[in-house]
Amino acid sequence: MIYLTGDLHGDLERFKSKEMKKLKKGDTLIVCGDFGFLWDGSKKETSVLKKLSRLKYQILFVEGTHDNLDLIGQYPVEEWNGGKVRRIAENVLKLERGSVFTIEGKKLFAFGGGESTDMDIRVSDGTWWPQELPEMSEIDAAWAELARHDNQVDVIITHECSSTVRRFIDMDSDHTNLMIHFFDQLCEKEEFKRWYFGCYHTDKVIPPRYYAMFEKVLPLE
Repeated sequence: MIYLTGDLHGDLERFKSKEMKKLKKGDTLIVCGDFGFLWDGSKKETSVLKKLSRLKYQILFVEGTHDNLDLIGQYPVEEWNGGKVRRIAENVLKLERGSVFTIEGKKLFAFGGGESTDMDIRVSDGTWWPQELPEMSEIDAAWAELARHDNQVDVIITHECSSTVRRFIDMDSDHTNLMIHFFDQLCEKEEFKRWYFGCYHTDKVIPPRYYAMFEKVLPLE
């Protein structure tokens, strides 16, 4: 069974919740950005990752705006279930932007990243990374990969969302960037059944097919 949740921010206590405890051997948990367990590379963090590696299910995540992208980038890229990943532990995989994966017979398109609202503050202490937003070459590669699958997937997994969907959460926000523009185009051109995203620290269903994820753990419908 595939389950989805939102930003963990390196909080190990989230794995002790009732909803998390229902996951069993062979299940998959997908985190919609801000995984947060790769931040400073400390001994404590290494110990926590070892604890995650002992869980009976696999954990997949896309990057958000509170993941150390330089640290994650040190893990080699490998092929997995049709797409590209970075294997953090045997059961912990970071899904690379623009990949399409086949998991339990479902096609999932992953595209992590975001834009930090506190960028100016974080630049000074080295906790902001310019690669949190994609380059045009990554978007072009994503379109090519989607075309290879006839522009049809079952699920889209991101951290941010399109501008149209975002207005259901933040009515006053009209900010855009290259990635949000790409997501706006995805809404129009791609055939998909569900789109799950994190970022906004709220659990909200936006009919007919968008899901803002945070603390809830939802089975993939």
